[in-house]
Formats: sequence, structure tokens, C-alpha cells
Amino acid sequence: MLENAIKDLLYKIADDQLILGHRNSEWTGFGPMLEEDIAFSSMAQDKLGHSLAFYTLLHQMGEGDPDTVAFMRNADQFHNSQLVELPIGEYDFSLIRHFLYDNAEILRFESLSQSTNEEIAKIATKLKGEVRYHVLHANTLVKQLGSATQESISRLQQSLEYALPFALGIFEPSKHEQELIDAGIYSGEAALQNQWLERISAVLEKTHLKLPEIANLQPVYGGRYGQHTEHLQPLLDEMAEVFKIDPTAEW
Repeated sequence: MLENAIKDLLYKIADDQLILGHRNSEWTGFGPMLEEDIAFSSMAQDKLGHSLAFYTLLHQMGEGDPDTVAFMRNADQFHNSQLVELPIGEYDFSLIRHFLYDNAEILRFESLSQSTNEEIAKIATKLKGEVRYHVLHANTLVKQLGSATQESISRLQQSLEYALPFALGIFEPSKHEQELIDAGIYSGEAALQNQWLERISAVLEKTHLKLPEIANLQPVYGGRYGQHTEHLQPLLDEMAEVFKIDPTAEW
């Protein structure tokens, strides 16, 4: 049933945005410099807004209200890729995750903006402008730090090698993949991954960083269907702490 396929797609987009938004917010007050503190805080706010847009659409399709869906599920009910739930680590890791994720997300939104589903297309068209700025920020810093000192290059290279298998998990195929493609909802995960590899390769070619051989990597799948690291549930507990005190409260 196409409706279930669309819900599956929307949940993974919304959950990615929610979890990465909260992870990025952890840089507030701790950024390596004031500009980056502000940048990550701003991008976190954008991503939470994006998650709300997709949770609202899910609510219109019969799912729970956005607050309940965001704060009352356990880890095994979330559909986010494992990449976004990993702790922020040092700045080099968060920058590489930002680079890999947002270059994937802009392609997803560009594809969805052409969707046969008018509501999805409308949201994607509205939000992709914000994601373009995220991509510009990530690409600019990766180019600068990936061509700077030996230490910055080494640290980014190590983070790239660690994060890349998790990043491939962004493109975990849906159980409804062909149905979504046939219905013109979007171009599908394989097409997005190929475009993404071209984009990140073009950026990395302007640095001293080397993209690991994708054929030798095992993508980290499972997150789209409830298989997560030990890091997700503690994050969810922290996120929901205030909401669970009184879910009926109005703020």
C-alpha cells in the first residue's frame, strides 16, 4: 500500500532530522570558535524545524501528533540512520558527519521537490533552501581544513574513514523502495547514493583528503528499521525528560 510506503519514507527523514538536530545542539556553548558555536546551533534549530514539518505531515496521514511521536517512542521504534545518533565527539568528527549527511540530504530534498506527492514536494521545496546553506558551510570548512595543517588533514581523514560506513547507511533501501520509485515519490536510495558519491568526491578532490574505496566498505544498515547503537536511547531519554513530566502541559 502506497500510503504505508510514504509513511516509511517520511519517518526516516523526520527521525534523521530530529536526532541530528539534537546532536548538533550539543555544540552550543562548546564550539571550537564562536562562529562554529553559532553555526551548529543554527543548523540544529533548522533540523528540528524540518523534523516538525515531516512529523506534521505524518500526523495528517493518521500518525500521532508531532510531540508524542518525537518524545514517546523508544529507540527500536526510530527509523534514523545510525550515523546521526553517534555522539558529537571532537569537532573533526562532527564536521565530517555534517559534510556527509547534508550533502546527502540536499539531494534527497531536490528529488522530493519533484515528487508526485504534492504535499511532500511543497515541504521539500520550502526546506531545501536552508539545507543549501548547511551544505555550503560544510563544504567550505572541509576544503579549508582538509588542505590546512598536517594535524587537521590527519584528523579529518580519520573521521572520514570512521564515518563513511555509517554514512552509507543513510541510503539503506526501503522495504517499499520499488513502490516509491514507480509512484514517482522520489528517485530511490541507489540513485541518491550515486549522486552523493559524485558530490562528495568533487569536494574532497579539492583537499588532501582521500575518499576510501566504497567497494571495500560494509554499509551500516539497520537503523531504518529499529536497529541502533547504545547511544540512541540515552539521547531519547534526555530529549523527552521534560515532556514526560507532564505530556498534557502547554508551554
